[in-house]
Amino acid sequence: MSDPQADPDIVVIDRLGIRGDGLTAEGLAIPGALPGEHVRIERAGNRARLLAIESASPERVAPFCPYYARCGGCVMQHLASEPYAAWKQEGVARALGQAGLETDLASLRDAHGAGRRRLILHVRRIEGAARAGLMAARSHDLVPIDHCPITVPALHRAPAVAEALAVPLGRGAKPLDVQATASRAGLDIDIRGHGPVDEGVRAALTRLAAELDLARLSLHGDIVVERRPPVLASSGAAVVPPPGGFLQATEAGEAALTELVLAALDKRVKRVADLFSGCGPFALALARAHEVHAVEGEAAPLAALDRAFRASQGLRRITTERRDLFRRPLLPLELDRFDAVVFDPPRAGAQAQAARLAESKVPLVVGVSCDAGTFARDAATLVEGGYRLERVVPVDQFRYSAHVEMVGFFRRPPAGRGRSLTAGKVRR
Repeated sequence: MSDPQADPDIVVIDRLGIRGDGLTAEGLAIPGALPGEHVRIERAGNRARLLAIESASPERVAPFCPYYARCGGCVMQHLASEPYAAWKQEGVARALGQAGLETDLASLRDAHGAGRRRLILHVRRIEGAARAGLMAARSHDLVPIDHCPITVPALHRAPAVAEALAVPLGRGAKPLDVQATASRAGLDIDIRGHGPVDEGVRAALTRLAAELDLARLSLHGDIVVERRPPVLASSGAAVVPPPGGFLQATEAGEAALTELVLAALDKRVKRVADLFSGCGPFALALARAHEVHAVEGEAAPLAALDRAFRASQGLRRITTERRDLFRRPLLPLELDRFDAVVFDPPRAGAQAQAARLAESKVPLVVGVSCDAGTFARDAATLVEGGYRLERVVPVDQFRYSAHVEMVGFFRRPPAGRGRSLTAGKVRR
């Protein structure tokens, strides 16, 4: 092994960064490197390319995916399970600490289950043929794939399906994004990037949908053909999401998040607001014991939720409201009608709504997020408004990626009791 002190192209990895890169003590980022390793690199600004591992970490394992390190999806298949869980938990702890928050941080909860139930493929024309795959990390270069091993088995044929559907759309001459979702009735496909098509192309796509045995095929959310409703089971209800509509990455992830949300509420809670509700996985579960008001910015998910509610038995009332919570958050007087509020915003967080919640008298708030940074920002807003952040549970439904889901529980202390937090400490 070369002496790292004598060879400037060999560096020692000090720690893991939040994106999964190995970092030197000076902050140089090397994708694929692990703490304690001596690695040979090729420098490029504040990043570097890993050329060889001179001294491997005992925590290094062999990646199982043939596309790993080329595809830009997974970043951490090369780390053993125990340090991997610690890395994900540390990312959440760091974000909370930087926001000056103290709380109990639970151990990482695995929620990969059978795998991802949705995959977005990119289709490009390569040597005259349509090829489907994923983009290389920090690049617009396509990595064609046969299948993605971290998805559910039903999605393993998705690349071949995407390539077949691209043929009448110009074989990828226009860059296409093909979103494939595994439903109980088969694959639900939504294609974006082509623009309007004539009736001849729609007819060809309809024929292909039958040949490929698709449940539903859409273009930019416009249904071309629905051969079977692409039903998803959600909290005991049957939900048909709109084409391309949001859903949790894994079925196990949705179940884990729902379980955590439900466990926070007791029989004293009568009315709950479900903000950024989507198709209502939380609302449908909550309605088994509580009245629910679901608020969402898009009409289609609310319509899907309403249909599922009306077709279900044994649920209490669910009302819906279409409202842009980024521009028109619920105000304190509106929020104070509820005994609890659940919010699950996009990755950008719920900054405006968190500010109004901080001014409210709602006794219990449950925050669900897929971004530690924006969650910590919104949590700090609630704490500044008098809430106590009692506990945060990280949930790993984005296995091998740098992303982590989390659920935080905020409770407003009884009148006369101030905040009981000491900034910057996270208990684990």
